[in-house]
Amino acid sequence: MLQLNVLKPSVNNMAVRVFLRAAGLKFDEVDVYGKTRTPEFLKKNPAHMTPMIESGELPRGGLWESCAIMQYLCNKHGLEKFYPADPARRAMIDSAMFYLVGTLYPLVARATYPALGFPQYPGEVGASDASDAKKDEARKAAADAIAEPLEVFRGFFIGGGTFIGGTAPSIADIRLAATLEFLAAVDHKLPPWAQGYMTAMEKALGTAYAEPAADVRGYIQYVKSKAK
Repeated sequence: MLQLNVLKPSVNNMAVRVFLRAAGLKFDEVDVYGKTRTPEFLKKNPAHMTPMIESGELPRGGLWESCAIMQYLCNKHGLEKFYPADPARRAMIDSAMFYLVGTLYPLVARATYPALGFPQYPGEVGASDASDAKKDEARKAAADAIAEPLEVFRGFFIGGGTFIGGTAPSIADIRLAATLEFLAAVDHKLPPWAQGYMTAMEKALGTAYAEPAADVRGYIQYVKSKAK
């Protein structure tokens, strides 16, 4: 049985949680909150990252990084619905995910992590001894910059379709929709097309999307209630 180790408030974790449910794969889900720095966990995962799957079929027994996990499981189970076998179509899915991880998500993290109470990345303004005013200025700059990569997703990756994957959600769509969930933490208003996209994703995937999303949304509401 595949074991999935997760931190439920995380959108990175949400992506794999949604995917496994949507794909109908059998798995055991383990909440490892407060355990990722323990010797036992670090022995399996020295990067102390989640989500992480564990399987005896993997060369090192475990695998982390949400996109890599979804790619691996699609390849293993022939899930072309989520990850097409055609090289050109697959390349577009890969490109969308790499662009998200390398460009969009860092901006989302800088814009939302302070409000969520998540640690900032070393070397960035949010993790420095800069004044609160400077940190807030950096957060707002990141939030404002989100518009550009979002437009790239709309105009290039989705184009005239409904999803990056065409008529049905792909693993890139699952990763994008999960990422956008965090923007509610700072009341970031999505453009109308993105709001419609999120609605279409939840409608297409049903409870497979709604159940993991509820954990993220619940955490966001909890944090916002504490800030009042």
